[in-house]
Amino acid sequence: MVPSSETATVRVLCQKLLLSGNQPGTLQWLIGSPFFPPFTVVSTFRCIHHSPDFQQESDDLRKLLPKGFEVIGGLIVGDSDAEKTAFEAVRAARRLRKHLSEGGELDDEKIVGASCDAGTGTIHFFISKSENTTKLEPVGSVVYEDKSGKYLWENGCLLHCELPIKLPFYFPASSPSDSKEKFSDAIDAVITQFKEPYVVYIAETLKKASGDVPKPAVLRGKDLGFGADASNINRLPSADQVSDTKMLSCSHFFLNSKTAAAVNSAENADKIHISVLLNRSEKSPTSGTPVAEYFPAMEEARLIVVDLNLDVLVYAPKDLPLMHAASNLVIPALVDQLYSLKKIILPYLLMVHPQLRIYHFSPPGVLHPITTIYELNYGETEMKQVDVRKSLHLRLGLPLDRPLLRTANALDLSVNDDSRGNIKKRGSFLLKDVHIGIPSSGVAEGVASIIQGSYEYYHYLQDSFDDSGWGCAYRSLQTIISWFRLQHYTSVAVPSHREIQQTLVEIGDKDPSFIGSREWIGAIELSFVLDKLLGVSCKIMNFRSGSELPEKCRELAMHFENQGTPIMIGGGVLAYTLLGVDYDEGSGDCAFLILDPHYTGSEDHKKIVNGGWCGWKKAVDSKGKSFFLHNKFYNLLLPQRPNMV
Repeated sequence: MVPSSETATVRVLCQKLLLSGNQPGTLQWLIGSPFFPPFTVVSTFRCIHHSPDFQQESDDLRKLLPKGFEVIGGLIVGDSDAEKTAFEAVRAARRLRKHLSEGGELDDEKIVGASCDAGTGTIHFFISKSENTTKLEPVGSVVYEDKSGKYLWENGCLLHCELPIKLPFYFPASSPSDSKEKFSDAIDAVITQFKEPYVVYIAETLKKASGDVPKPAVLRGKDLGFGADASNINRLPSADQVSDTKMLSCSHFFLNSKTAAAVNSAENADKIHISVLLNRSEKSPTSGTPVAEYFPAMEEARLIVVDLNLDVLVYAPKDLPLMHAASNLVIPALVDQLYSLKKIILPYLLMVHPQLRIYHFSPPGVLHPITTIYELNYGETEMKQVDVRKSLHLRLGLPLDRPLLRTANALDLSVNDDSRGNIKKRGSFLLKDVHIGIPSSGVAEGVASIIQGSYEYYHYLQDSFDDSGWGCAYRSLQTIISWFRLQHYTSVAVPSHREIQQTLVEIGDKDPSFIGSREWIGAIELSFVLDKLLGVSCKIMNFRSGSELPEKCRELAMHFENQGTPIMIGGGVLAYTLLGVDYDEGSGDCAFLILDPHYTGSEDHKKIVNGGWCGWKKAVDSKGKSFFLHNKFYNLLLPQRPNMV
């Protein structure tokens, strides 16, 4: 039962309700779920088609927002008249909901209207009881939830369905204009098949390394119930043994899953895979002779085959009956995606069809996954594809200098048994993020500023290559390039020592005899390679003595806060990788988080940390000794994060 507005509580699960870069008049859609308590805000999307263009907005959100989530209201950044501004947000949200439902009927659901004072940033919430009411009512309270990701994913799961379709259709060769109608008819025929009684849906878990695997469940079209109100579907308790698939809940597939790891994001959420068998898979109750029907074409016809690769992801509570998850979430998602693909393909129907690929992402700050349709005709750096990503970044409030929605960022929905997430390369495992879990720096009042994102640890003797005594800067460069790879700024492979040397020869910095040598390289050479292979520019800081480095702690802290990239420290014939600084501005005390490429042992995290190969090094320790020598010249290479999406 929906609470009255006098006692209603708005619950905010998203970390940031107001998206960055909002100007007065900016409209945001508030996203909730029919499975959550009323007025629960899970995320917020910016309206990017102004006026607003409700048809374009609904087309975008239908592709972007997984089933299981819905628009529950609006927020406008406005003036001091909070209720008037909130009413405009409510009106816009109701119009969008009508376009999304494609029904056009009266919207009698209670929804949320919010206004944000452009001057103070204060947000006021109101409730609209129905479309007919012209007066809003203030809410009783607003609660900003902690651990909201845990709330979503401990109680819910994802259902994933892929369905490749080859769709043939004919049209009269003399009437090409009929092709669009025939294509639409073929799409509608597929949609009709989804609800046929003979269609079979097979559900199975995607976590196959989590203990005993439940047997797949088979659902038949004749058993499914369509059109039910998701919020009113009766939930089912967990049960070990269920013979009737109608009484099977989504939680059936996760009864034996391990719960040691925290489930707080879409990446590690429980997942169910749904397979669709559209062909008849039941024996006919009556036997008969096969019949072939012949329909001759009355005139010359043309055949076109359209490849459609459907790929949908939906959210469901674990106690939702599986049959309802399939019929009221998965199938409607397939239908919506078919219509979205149809709309994109129609203008090119008689030409070369766009190569469309669906990707799912879990961008930072967004609690639930999103779905995008990308055209693979264009490379990721082509302006058309860049513009598509920029508009998505704008809608989601994501920074415009981070590659968060490239294809390499997409959710991997395949089975992954490697819990540590280490990378296998050239026959050996590379450890990732070895600084995590190390002891504290010992700077009492310090503020730690460290690397943003992941990297791989490269060090001496890896890949059975003996570079001991000369290859430390090469290894530091490999670690830096791995950071750019793992943050999806590049797909360039981490180069070998020889490939690094070849690059320096190609740009004219070294003679051909340099290739295959054991010559050292320093900050200048590293900057040349990063520029050539990745297009990354670097800043170089020079120090006449190690005693000068602590004086630059504040500047180094700013680098890690703004750029977040690993730094190479070169001193004489030695090189290290700097992952962070811990600085007490009051006393000047500081420590440096050093990753040492001179390590020659196995990929043993405990051995590396205990041996001091990755850890904090005080500028001056308790015995008055400094990690950086006073009589040695040092240079630091600070790679700059590219400004790109």
